[in-house]
Amino acid sequence: MNAILVDLNGTVIDSRPGVLASYRTALRQLGAAVPDIGELEWVIGPPLRGSFAKLLGPGGDVEEAVCLYRHHYREKGIYDAHVYDGMPDALAEIRKSPGGKVLLCTAKALPYARQIIEHFRLGDLFDGLYGAEFGGRFDDKGELIAHIVEYEGVDPRRAVIIWDRDNDVRAARRHFIPSIGALWGYGSIDELEGAGVTVLCRAPEALPSVVRSVLASHGGPSRC
Repeated sequence: MNAILVDLNGTVIDSRPGVLASYRTALRQLGAAVPDIGELEWVIGPPLRGSFAKLLGPGGDVEEAVCLYRHHYREKGIYDAHVYDGMPDALAEIRKSPGGKVLLCTAKALPYARQIIEHFRLGDLFDGLYGAEFGGRFDDKGELIAHIVEYEGVDPRRAVIIWDRDNDVRAARRHFIPSIGALWGYGSIDELEGAGVTVLCRAPEALPSVVRSVLASHGGPSRC
C-alpha cells in the first residue's frame, strides 16, 4: 500500500487570517506584547504550545494562552480560511491511484480539522484524518507520523508526505519518509531545502505527477 500523508494548514487550506487573529487575540487578553501580523506568520504550522512558549518567554502561561486561542479560533477563526486552488482536483487524482491511501496529518487539533474538512466538503478526498489531541498528544509531528505508521500499517518506503514547513520536513526525515514541499504554503525555498526536503513543488496542479515520481524513486532535492 502506498500512503500519501497531507498537511492541512499551508497545504490544503490557507488558514492565515483565522490563525493569526486567534494568536493576536490570545496575546492581547493575556496582556502580552502583540506582534504585527507580518511578524507572526512563523506560527502557522508548528504546534500551539511551542509557538506560545516562544512568544511569551520564560514564565509565560502557555496553557492559558492555548485556551484563549482555542476559544477565539472555535468561535470566530476556524472557517476564516480558504482552500487552495487546484488542491481538491490534485488530491482526487492522487487518490485514484490503485493501492494507495490519502491521509490527513496535521498538528491542528483533530476535532477542528474534522470540522474544517467537513465545512469545505473535502471528506471524500481522504481515507483517514489524523491530528493533535487537545491535551498535547501528537503536538510533535514525528510522534503523529509514528502513530499513523503503526495504526495504518504504513511502509515508509512506500510513503510520501506533502507539507510546507521545516519542522514538518524534519519530522518526516525521522521516519525516513520523503517529503514534498508545498511552495504555495508558508515555508520558503531556503527554509524547506535547509531542512532537507526531498522535492519542491510550486503548484497543486503538479502534485499528482510529483507524488508518482517520488514514490517511484527517492532522490535528492529537486524542484518542479
